[in-house]
Amino acid sequence: MFDDIRPYRNDEVHAVVQKLINEPEFMASVANFALPKLHAAIPFLAKWLIKFSFQKKLKKLGGIEDIQLEVAKYLNKLIKQSTDGFSYDGIDRLDLKKPTLFMSNHRDIVLDVALINLALHQNGADTVEAAVGDNLLHKPWVADLMRINKSFIVKRSEKTKRAMLAASKQLSAYIHHVLVDNQQHLWIAQREGRAKDGLDKTNAALISMLLLNKPKEMPIAEYLDTLNIVPVSISYEYDPCDTDKAKELAQREVSGDYVKEEGEDFKSITQGMAGYKGKVHLAFGTPIRGDFADSKAIAKAIDEQIIGQYKLYESNLSAHEKLANKSQTLVPHLQDRMQALTPEQKKWLLTMYANPVAAKKALSES
Repeated sequence: MFDDIRPYRNDEVHAVVQKLINEPEFMASVANFALPKLHAAIPFLAKWLIKFSFQKKLKKLGGIEDIQLEVAKYLNKLIKQSTDGFSYDGIDRLDLKKPTLFMSNHRDIVLDVALINLALHQNGADTVEAAVGDNLLHKPWVADLMRINKSFIVKRSEKTKRAMLAASKQLSAYIHHVLVDNQQHLWIAQREGRAKDGLDKTNAALISMLLLNKPKEMPIAEYLDTLNIVPVSISYEYDPCDTDKAKELAQREVSGDYVKEEGEDFKSITQGMAGYKGKVHLAFGTPIRGDFADSKAIAKAIDEQIIGQYKLYESNLSAHEKLANKSQTLVPHLQDRMQALTPEQKKWLLTMYANPVAAKKALSES
């Protein structure tokens, strides 16, 4: 029932990893990240060393947990290299033994869920199964890489309304199955795609999808207790993809559309992971409980936690002041990032940093 969307199981690990080792594009990507200087100078040697290392590790590989421990090593290295510190709060208030659907704002394709996993791992809890849209899985090896790391697929590319409804019902049933039958944590973003403009808003249609599996006679409050939705607010001091996002937003403003280039999503993934992020903070909220009227009311409650707990940095505050013409000063890093942008693109870059300030103010005044 779920074989086409579920993550890979332990008994499938060896075959999938061997397939990845034999994928030249994947080996080149890892070599470029792990051995950048050698890969630039002698690419075939860098790829051979990475392949040799993977083959050696494959012999000792027991299953998914071993893969995640390897990922954790790279993630800790990545945090040291690309941030000025990673922090989190609120996780100590949660019952991590109860299967939880973590729902966060979405700023980075890979790191958002990776950082939630790291926080859970550091607190002795199981990592999540993570939702990934099939729009990111154009290449089979990328899908293999995601599914071997506990990702399940969200079908966004279905062509008809009937197919989309069937996919939504399958996804809703799968999420309930993992939480209730498998007793496993899950993660899903509050909306499709990253919030490139800095406005974190939960899509009510996502909540409607989650409720598709609810028996008609069951009250919403009871089903919400089963889902155990916990909002998580992720704040990056700086976004390594901010200039690209600003260019896209400026283009959309002019033409109403934006066409991605070949490999653009993969570029965003690598740039988001390796690029400088300043300080990074996660704020874990409290489970969404109550007898809500509908999906919109539930989405509003999630928004209140994500926006309310969002950590504002000087990058956000100075961008907000600059746009409001209350200050001419801007943090040096943003000033540098804006050098090569057009006036319209500069406006959008400032807007994406300023919007969390505006959202927080609007929430406090409502």
